[in-house]
Amino acid sequence: MNTENQIASNLALVKSRLRDAEVSAGKQAGSVTLVAIAKTQSMEAVQCLLGSGHKVFGENKVQEAIEKWQVLRDQYKHIQLHMVGALQSNKSKLAVMCFDVIETLDRPNLARELSKHMDKQDRRPECFVQVNTGEERQKAGVLPKDADKFIKSCREEFNLPVTGLMCIPPVAEEPSPHFVFLAQIADRNGLKNLSMGMSSDYLVAARFGATHVRVGTAIFGKRLQDGEAKKRS
Repeated sequence: MNTENQIASNLALVKSRLRDAEVSAGKQAGSVTLVAIAKTQSMEAVQCLLGSGHKVFGENKVQEAIEKWQVLRDQYKHIQLHMVGALQSNKSKLAVMCFDVIETLDRPNLARELSKHMDKQDRRPECFVQVNTGEERQKAGVLPKDADKFIKSCREEFNLPVTGLMCIPPVAEEPSPHFVFLAQIADRNGLKNLSMGMSSDYLVAARFGATHVRVGTAIFGKRLQDGEAKKRS
């Protein structure tokens, strides 16, 4: 695990490289939102980023997010929390309560449950539809051929605030064609947000239209296992 000083240094380096990528792509510096992926990270590591002024974080498990952020949100204001992991339908109530953006909307049953709990709680976190651009069997996400129909259903049938798309390209493939593909789906559906790019390819994603990049390892270093993270919290 990196020391707090190293984490702060890593964050500054990632932000600097991201600014350079934005400018080289003809974008305004700071236009791409950096989502710091805090899953399994200790409270101390996350507080290091919060102390540096960073406000946007991602988690992949609902229960871990609630345990961590119900404390931190009392201490730090204006935090934006993204759900970036596969979301079980039976966790929809808690997800609506906890997250500001849900990036992994990918099936009708989940859309139905999110809609129900948004209405009950009168709280409407933004939703990104996850698209399985590589059509990988083991990976979550709506298939590209079904994306337009699903996006329309989420908006019209379930009245969800769908504002963007998310993808995770296959590890063994060049990511840029997947980023281009996702941008095309977003464009024809009038969606402004594109969450694409992680520690290994966030600079490529920034050049290909990402509005959000999800970076964990490049900031925090090697991820802790669940048990080790809890010991250090």
